[in-house]
Amino acid sequence: MGIYEELVWRGLIKDVSSPELKDKLNNGGLTFYIGTDPTGDSLHIGHFSSFLISKRLKDAGHHPILLVGGGTGLIGDPKPTAERPMITYEQVEHNFNCLKKQAEDIFGFEVVNNYDWYKDMNFIDFLRDYGKYFNVSYMLNKDIIKRRLDEGITYAEFSYMILQAMDFYVLHKERGVDMQVAGQDQWGNITAGIELARKKDGSELLGFTMPLLTKSDGTKFGKSEGKAIWLDREKTSPYEMYQFFINSEDEKVIDYLKFLTFLSKEEIEALEESHKKEPHKREAHKALAKEVITFLHGEEAYEEAVAISQMLFSGQIKDLTYDQVKECFNGVPTVEVDEDLMILNALVKVGAASSNREARQFVKGGSVMVNGEKVTDEKFVVAKANAYGEKATVIRRGKKKYFVINHK
Repeated sequence: MGIYEELVWRGLIKDVSSPELKDKLNNGGLTFYIGTDPTGDSLHIGHFSSFLISKRLKDAGHHPILLVGGGTGLIGDPKPTAERPMITYEQVEHNFNCLKKQAEDIFGFEVVNNYDWYKDMNFIDFLRDYGKYFNVSYMLNKDIIKRRLDEGITYAEFSYMILQAMDFYVLHKERGVDMQVAGQDQWGNITAGIELARKKDGSELLGFTMPLLTKSDGTKFGKSEGKAIWLDREKTSPYEMYQFFINSEDEKVIDYLKFLTFLSKEEIEALEESHKKEPHKREAHKALAKEVITFLHGEEAYEEAVAISQMLFSGQIKDLTYDQVKECFNGVPTVEVDEDLMILNALVKVGAASSNREARQFVKGGSVMVNGEKVTDEKFVVAKANAYGEKATVIRRGKKKYFVINHK
């Protein structure tokens, strides 16, 4: 397969700007860009699919440029339902620096900042050199704009399309960019850039979009219990990422393998067959977790995530390190204490029991474990000296309810 056929098989092509795109992709040699605004200080798993397509194109002989929009991030692209909150110049600069380093470390991409060509432009030049090429009726007809007209859209958001079109044109003139790649929700902005270049100097640019990575209900893929799955391991640990992928939807896991891994067609089809015959083994889910975590954080991080998962599944957590405790119990009910506690008081304090009487029943009934050891003595003391790293105590009530005490 050529790269175009591979992208089609993986389901990674939604809209194309020209029939010529197929041959140009298969022949290599294009300089293209993909962009993101620095609305946060880390990329998340939703970005990962987009940036992987850039690596696929790079491996096929094309040259990628990542644009992190330090300028457009100060405005914010229109959301389907409401205006994005403005963020400060300082926060945008901080986020840009974080994303630039992350993209360079993970993907090795060249990173540019569109603030470089916006910061010295005055409003008159903006209108004369770019605004005059945009027909308001044309802009109103774009899907994202039409969806916002009833709720209302500000002039700043309305102008975002012009800014992204400018990015395409400036990168074409200054960096030889021939093509833009983006998610399907950016199709209107891509075509606006193609039209701008054609009107300004007759340049013929290319673009294509990829489908958004979604769950089976159509919502965006990449969140667990309302929290984004970040590529920064300090925000989402390898263990949390492992659990996210292992528990991803059965009906979507093969799509995720196509989108998020470099496994071959033959390897993915073999996993699909295994998934159909023996879904309980979760071989496809395990392969997905292994490929993504190893790519982002290395094989050692993946193996540690598996080891932590196995210890938790078996209930044998006494050999965890303090750092591992922080990883795998992030988000469970947690309290801070500055003194040692009797077990009954500890259970009430963390919310594992509603009263000392109920706590005593749990202890006497053998349903309480502290740091992986069963506790049946109501006089047992939860002590800092016995905590993981003398910092954290893990209490389990029943089979699955965990609580953490942080010792000051």
